Parts: sequence; C-alpha cells; structure tokens
Amino acid sequence: MKKFIIALAATTALTGPALAEQLALEKDELTFGFIKLTDMAPLAVAYEQGYFMDEGLFVTLEAQANWKVLLDGVIDGKLDGAHMLAGQPLAATIGFGTEAHIITPFSMDLNGNGITVSNEIWEQMKPNIPTNADGLPQHPISAAALKPVVEKYKSEGKPFNMGMVFPVSTHNYELRYWLAAGGLEPGYYSQDNISGQIGADVLLSVTPPPQMPATLEAGTIYGYCVGEPWNQQAVFKGIGVPVITDYELWKNNPEKVFGITAEFAEEYPNTTKAVVKALIRAAMWLDENDNANRPEAVEILSRPEYVGADYDVIANSMTGTFEYEKGDKREVPDFNVFFRYNATYPYYSDAVWYLTQMRRWGQIPEAKTDAWYDETAKSVYRPDIYLEAAKLLVDEGLANEADFPWDSDGYKAATPAEDIIDGIPYDGKTPNAYLDSLPIGLKGDQTVVGTEVQG
Repeated sequence: MKKFIIALAATTALTGPALAEQLALEKDELTFGFIKLTDMAPLAVAYEQGYFMDEGLFVTLEAQANWKVLLDGVIDGKLDGAHMLAGQPLAATIGFGTEAHIITPFSMDLNGNGITVSNEIWEQMKPNIPTNADGLPQHPISAAALKPVVEKYKSEGKPFNMGMVFPVSTHNYELRYWLAAGGLEPGYYSQDNISGQIGADVLLSVTPPPQMPATLEAGTIYGYCVGEPWNQQAVFKGIGVPVITDYELWKNNPEKVFGITAEFAEEYPNTTKAVVKALIRAAMWLDENDNANRPEAVEILSRPEYVGADYDVIANSMTGTFEYEKGDKREVPDFNVFFRYNATYPYYSDAVWYLTQMRRWGQIPEAKTDAWYDETAKSVYRPDIYLEAAKLLVDEGLANEADFPWDSDGYKAATPAEDIIDGIPYDGKTPNAYLDSLPIGLKGDQTVVGTEVQG
C-alpha cells in the first residue's frame, strides 16, 4: 500500500483570502483508510487542496484491501478513521459482526452506485424492457425484467449469483431493494446462517469492488451492485451493462460515511472537529460552481494511490453523465453529490433506513421499537459534532451559513413515493410502519427459523 503524508511546519506562513483558524489539537498525526472508489474523493481532495494542512493536521492516507480490514483497522487503532460503508458504524455498534462503538460526524456523499449485469443476462432481459421513441431502453429498469431470466435459470437447476461488496453495505441493501421491488426474493439472514441466502431466488455474495468486473467476466457472478468506477469499467471493457443507478432507485440516497471510534471523538474532540472542517471544505469544492472542479477531481482520483482507474472511466459518471450500454450515455448531473442537498450532514433518518434494512433481511433477528431505532441512530450519527465544525467554518468566512441545516431535528422530511422505485415512501420517524409497508421482507414480530420465516 502506498502511503503519502501531509506535513505542515509550525512556522509556515499561509496566505490567501480564506484561511482556517487552527484549533488546539490533541493529536495532529493521523492515518485514515479508504477503499478505491470515487466516493473517497473528500479525503483525497482534503489532502490535495491542503485543507488538512490548513487545520495543522499531518495526515497519512492508506488504501485498504477490503471493508473488513478497514473496519478492523479503525477498531484496533491502526487507523484513526476511515471512509466507511454507512452500515459499518451501525452494525458494529449494535454488535452485528465485529462489535465496537463507531460514530460518524460526517456523511461523505449521496448516490454513486449502480447495478450491472453481464452481456448475456442483459440480452435475456431486453425483451422484457420497454423502449423509448429512439429505441433505447426506458429507465429506470425494474428487476421485474430480470425475474423471467432468474426463473428460467432456476428451472434448469442453475443458481443465479450476484455480487455485492459487504453484508452491511449500501450495495447489499440497494441490490436487495431492487430485486424485491421486482418480485424477486433476495434471501434472509438468521443467527445460525449468515449467508443471507435463506429462501433466495438470487444468491448474493461478497466481492471486493475492484474485483467486480473480473469476477463478472469470469462468469462467477451474473451481475453486481457496486460504486464507481466499477460499473463504468464494465461498459469500457465491453463485458456488462449497468441497468440502474441508485439515483433512480432512491433519489439522493445516502452513501458512505467517515467513521471513527467513539473513544477517538471523546479523547480528541478538537482534532475531530478539525478533520470534519477539512472534509466539509473538500465536499464544498467538489460541488461548487455546478461541478466545475470535477475534471480536476477525476485527475486526482485516477492516480494509483487513490482509485487508479483510467481518467475516462471515472469521468464517465463523475462529471454529470452515466453510460449504460456503449453509446447510451445520459445526463445524470446528481449521480455523485458531495455537498449540495445537505449531503454531508449525518441525518438520523439515514441511519434509521440502514437499520430497517438490517431488520428487513434478518440481520437484526427480532423486532425493535421505533424508539430503539431513534436511540441507536443518535448513538452513531453525530450532527452535533458536524454543526460545531460547520459553525467554525462560517465564523472563519470559509462557508456560507445558509448551506447548513442548523435547525434540523436530525430527520429529513419523508421521502415521497415518486422518488423511490417501488413507489413506497420512507419516513425515518416511523420505521416499523415503513417495514410493514414493504411487500417482501420481515415485518412485525417475524423471525427466520431454519429455512422459514415464522410469525
């Protein structure tokens, strides 16, 4: 793993109209982990634009082999913080998998994922997909178009395998959401069987993001859900077709977070705020002037120490477009959102959605009260730290006061039905009612016993 370090001499004279006022840091040498995905961009930009430097921070960024290694690194202290799957701090805090109290004071982005199928599966799906006047497929594409294909494979005794990046990843829940919305069973977890394949029509398994295209090409999986640039890579390699983006699945859905241990935040409160200040500035830079800085961001991310994919592959989605089939490039200006729509604010309602999906598929084996969802969200998502950092930026003239939700109670307004592919609205304040509204998945007091859903 290549390491690179930001250094700041105490006597360095900083010039320019916008300068951060340094806090009294409890710790100024930090190591952060990330996975090679374009949504790690706030970390790379905070480094390259000198925002960590402005805060007096000496930061080392390290690419990690996979999400488990990354999480373990934060828990055991090898990493001070990391670009994380939003489900990781929540799952660790409630004890699903590795147990540790992880918090997030900063949400890294909205959207940014896609679901891709192999060319062979795409050809089998196409007869089930209506077309536009120009002959191109109508989007969004429902998993109902995949259902006859899966049923054919099942009738022939062939398992239908698809990949996602981690059991508590957005990608796992988004792929499951898409499949279930199209009438396919994505399978359940139980305390005795953590495969997630109990009763499944489609068998989901873990594949690290950079390995997705090669695994698809080898025929081990027939499709996958992953972040960029690994959907566009399949298009460039001519081995697969992205059928839907998560923006089409759930408009402006939450994605990655920046995670640290609760102990780190308690022991180093000023350092934590300084890190969040730098990340907010990076997110602002990524979205400012209608994404005017995205080409520069793509160049940064294409370097081997960051994502290491070709410039054109990363630019295909990060600069406001998305290519489905070769030549079918469409405008998706909000495919990657880093700051607008309060993307960086860690909303409790985002945390609650992840927890409902854990319950929906059996990772949380028993029913929980609405109050439990609220309390758990508030123990992990920390908008109080975020707003303290934001206020400092406003006071320093580095951010606009109007860009932050100062009076929020931590919950977004309910997501309307038209913004979600299955037409079912989501309100984070009523998680059990939301679970009951979903046709496929655990609800009420239901549990998974053996190979059956009971209750």
